Amino acid sequence: MSHRRKDVETIRSAQARLASGATTSFRLAEEAIERATDADGQGRLVFTRLFAEQAKSMAEAADRFLEAGVELSAIAGLPISIKDLFDVRNQATTAGSAVLREAEPAAADACVVARLKRAGAVIVGKTNMTEFAYSGVGINPHFGTPANPHDRANRLIPGGSSSGAAVSVTDGMALAAIGSDTGGSARIPAALCGVTGFKPTQRRIPLEGVFPLSTSLDSVGTIARTVECCALVDAVLAAEPRDETKALSPRGLTLTVPRNYVFDGLDAHVAKTFEAALGRLSEAGATITEEHFPEFEEIAQLNSQGGLTAPEAFAFHRRSGANFSGYDPLVLERILAGQSITAAEYVDLREARSRMIVRFQAAHSNAPWIVCPTVPIAAPPIDRLKNDADEFRRVNRLLLRNPSLVNFLDGCALSIPCQGPGEAPVGLMLMGWTGTDRALLSAGLAIEMVLH
Repeated sequence: MSHRRKDVETIRSAQARLASGATTSFRLAEEAIERATDADGQGRLVFTRLFAEQAKSMAEAADRFLEAGVELSAIAGLPISIKDLFDVRNQATTAGSAVLREAEPAAADACVVARLKRAGAVIVGKTNMTEFAYSGVGINPHFGTPANPHDRANRLIPGGSSSGAAVSVTDGMALAAIGSDTGGSARIPAALCGVTGFKPTQRRIPLEGVFPLSTSLDSVGTIARTVECCALVDAVLAAEPRDETKALSPRGLTLTVPRNYVFDGLDAHVAKTFEAALGRLSEAGATITEEHFPEFEEIAQLNSQGGLTAPEAFAFHRRSGANFSGYDPLVLERILAGQSITAAEYVDLREARSRMIVRFQAAHSNAPWIVCPTVPIAAPPIDRLKNDADEFRRVNRLLLRNPSLVNFLDGCALSIPCQGPGEAPVGLMLMGWTGTDRALLSAGLAIEMVLH
């Protein structure tokens, strides 16, 4: 039996119910905790640590503010989950790894966590993830792997690395989830699980108190039901004024489809679903253009030895003094790939990336919004990848391929569900330039209105 919620609660609908007195923050927290602790649900695989009593206390405080007419933020009193790589004061940050179970507790909240608390969010727990956030598949041999909500019977992968984050949203354990996104870690699970994922421009949200994977590429992402939900949460995370993002008209949108690279290895279901989505957007008045992006193949070549992530991850883990023998072998092999990259090669790659960002934007300035499938395949079964390391590596490369382009180009992006009712989830990715986050969310709202 699937425990995915059939009634789609959004941040706006929950706000309205709180304002009308139809529910309370305490009741919303209770419901989230009940789903997380349901023996027949996925909660034990979704959370590495559940903050049941703390969440209820936070909810009671939020109710007192609401009763007093104090509006802390758009997410005040609402249950939010956080990925297990954000520091929470007096708690160990395990980053999905068994070797950090006994780590020293964090001395302070991560900046993102502190902003959520000041906004009155109710933090329900820390969500499971790929160990050290270093895979797009979402399998974790230490804490287990939550099954994709689309087909629980066949236990499909949830996507990663923010695996528990996505399932916490689909199963009503949180109204939004805070994850990270270094090469697609928020957008991949969002696409495979049928929800919305947003990767902001990196510098908009501070990374203090976030367990690092790649200091050059890490960003803080949001997974939620809708684009508007993501926009409301993102405004809090970025410490921006209360979000009032308005949808653009579909008729004003020009969407550029890159017909090279991002469509390689596309499975039939994703191809059909994506083309149908383009057709609906065109019927709604959007202009669909096609363009060749030779830079995508160049980026792939630049990253062929592990990119910036491998040497930066290796440097961090070497310094940390952790016991490599306790790592997931498929994660460890990616980290260790960084030790063969020389300092000169690393510097060359950083400089090549800077040049590529400038060149790409100059060459494609006529294409402010780029659309493609978030990932080229639907979610495969967990067991198939657990039992075949080569297949794991192949699928991991496929899942990371398209979304990681945005991180390399220092852009922002949304993954928006575009499948039909009852079909395997497929994400449509909308890519934007550095710093165009709010405009991208406005364009995303327009696309979402057409596709849903």
